[in-house]
Amino acid sequence: MTHAKLSGSLLACKEAPATPPPPRQGVAAPSVALVPAAGEDARLLADRLKALKLPAFLREYDALARQCAAEGLAHWRYLSRLAEIELNERHARRVERLIRKARFPAVKSLDDFDFAAIPSLDRRLVQELAQCEYLARRENIVAVGGIGTGKTHLAIGLGLAACRKGHSVGFTTAAALVHELIEARAGRRVMRLERRLDACGLLIIDDFGYAPLSGAGTELLFEVVSRRSERGSTIITSDLPIKEWVGVFGSERLTGALLDRLSWRLHIIEMNGESYRLEHGNRRPPPFSTVADLPRRTMRLAADRGAP
Repeated sequence: MTHAKLSGSLLACKEAPATPPPPRQGVAAPSVALVPAAGEDARLLADRLKALKLPAFLREYDALARQCAAEGLAHWRYLSRLAEIELNERHARRVERLIRKARFPAVKSLDDFDFAAIPSLDRRLVQELAQCEYLARRENIVAVGGIGTGKTHLAIGLGLAACRKGHSVGFTTAAALVHELIEARAGRRVMRLERRLDACGLLIIDDFGYAPLSGAGTELLFEVVSRRSERGSTIITSDLPIKEWVGVFGSERLTGALLDRLSWRLHIIEMNGESYRLEHGNRRPPPFSTVADLPRRTMRLAADRGAP
């Protein structure tokens, strides 16, 4: 009896499939053959990927499975590659949506900007701003210079760089923004417009001072810039030197208040001459006594901080 039981146990051991030992620590697991889905399985997989809104998975999984199988890659590497493709496509689609939403008059990259045409322009500063770190600090940019010096191109290029970093951007001219604000006020839609502007991490106001503004328009524009001082960054381009902005607002007091809001954290780029950077620390400077005092104080503070 004992002999029979022993023989049966030995026979069962011979017939049982061998269980492979677990892989040793530090040794990669063997790759698994990736067999493409077919028939009903393929249809079910496609339906589920559509439901999960994974279009890149749906389009690439079959070809990538064959490629990874041919390379002998493990299943997790296949999945990692597939996830990377999906993430890259999602980012690309988001950037496209942000660019459309920004309403740029044209898509112009800083790569196409002719720095050689303005030798005095600080290219290093522009490239630093293109990294978009100033947006996290809610810093502002003012670009001033004559007509045709590339201010709009520069502003669009910085806005495009912000979109590619995933930031929401809005582009408008000063005249168009004032017109929209006046219409919104007449239709009691000011709060809705303000919420839309507040949602922009970067608001670009082009051609400030190019067209005259009404008294009501300048006050509404001031409110927009004032609200943004703690909500997001603003880029303003103008053909007029800063000291002449008082002619646009018609009030030295209102102009000084606007410049005070902007200069809390400000980069000033003069497209006709030397570019320089004004950085304020945590201490907020007192309001400017006059508009004409801004350029002198800007240069003095920049010199004190060793700015170019």
